[in-house]
Amino acid sequence: MDKYKNLRYRLMETETWPLKYMFKFIIPNEEGKVDQVKDLLPKEGKVTFKHTANLKHVSVTSVALMKSADHIIEITEKVDKIEGVIVL
Repeated sequence: MDKYKNLRYRLMETETWPLKYMFKFIIPNEEGKVDQVKDLLPKEGKVTFKHTANLKHVSVTSVALMKSADHIIEITEKVDKIEGVIVL
């Protein structure tokens, strides 16, 4: 079962590539997890961080020009493997 089947389908409907895509994740504010996610995101993208009020989590948003749906899925799958990360 492809966890990202719907995302892949929606992206494949888009005929305009490359496109600006927004990745959004909620990450536990634990040692190294934010850096792990940041390292997987496109280097040329704009990344913003926002802590929750209790500082237990960090919202990470990255907007980058992506070349294909497969590249978006690949990044999302890698980030999803990090324990505790919520993919939005």
